[in-house]
Amino acid sequence: MARINLALKTAGSSKTQHWDLSQIEALDYIGAQLLWNAWGKQRPTDLKLAPQHEDFFERLEETGTLDMRKAQKKHWYSLDAILQRKLNLVDHLLGFVTLIGQLTIDFGRFLRQPQRGPWKEISANIFHTGYQALGITALVGFLIGVVLSYLSAQQLHQFGGDIYLVNILGMAVIRELGPLLAAILVAGRSGSSITAQLGVMRVTEELDAMLVMGMPHGFRLILPKVIALAISMPLLVVWTDAMALIGGMVAANLELGMSYKYFLRELPDAVPLANYWIGLGKGVVFGGLIALVACHFGLRIKANTESLGQGTTISVVTAITIVILADAVFAIIFTGVGF
Repeated sequence: MARINLALKTAGSSKTQHWDLSQIEALDYIGAQLLWNAWGKQRPTDLKLAPQHEDFFERLEETGTLDMRKAQKKHWYSLDAILQRKLNLVDHLLGFVTLIGQLTIDFGRFLRQPQRGPWKEISANIFHTGYQALGITALVGFLIGVVLSYLSAQQLHQFGGDIYLVNILGMAVIRELGPLLAAILVAGRSGSSITAQLGVMRVTEELDAMLVMGMPHGFRLILPKVIALAISMPLLVVWTDAMALIGGMVAANLELGMSYKYFLRELPDAVPLANYWIGLGKGVVFGGLIALVACHFGLRIKANTESLGQGTTISVVTAITIVILADAVFAIIFTGVGF
């Protein structure tokens, strides 16, 4: 490549050269750019071109030249890269806070005029995020219950503590694993769907059309999704808890010979009622957070397919991370509750 550039530059610098490219059968933009650079970024006086290649050089004359040099690689530890990441983080935080503020305003409007609320959108989102997720949450919950019960039963049996399997399984599933599993599955399934939906609406300019028609994004798109997930997530938590306990009960019966009747009789005494309310509260909070994160990244997607893919991936990862952080906060706040 360097030898070609040198030869073209040497030939192009001569003022007595006559360029005849009329016999060239195939030429692309890269080849035209190489010749254009060799000519000093101006058309030679005597230049013959094939008719089909005239457009290349006319566009170069009109729009200028392309910078064909390789972009300087920025290391992740460079000052510019660190500052850019900080600016992006601050920008996302401000955008997320703004989204929460707009949601609060829209929710107040919804409470003042419920008859004009987006009930159809809420119902549709409950169906998509709640009902259609019953299958995957049931399967994963059942399998997690089986695995947890088998592992716990093997350890407890060595010390003669078989009767404590109900306590361990009930507390672990109802207080922690059930809400967390449901939230992670919903973040990967419904969160990505919400982000992709808003991203496609950005690409197809539907979001701009809504603003032109006087339909605010927050009231018609974000509010229904947040309310729907805040309603469906606690129900999915109860469903996941039930399936995980059924799986654990089946495994306990096969591994330890524990009867189903004994398991169901001991479960209410093994798990205090406060743990059920903590699990439901986690479901509401997790659902709202997943919807907000998904909408935040969905509205920030640019009108191209590459941004759509990146935004959806970042949305899922961020939603799962925030859910785990929120679960840690719940564990700290309710340390002495429910034991």
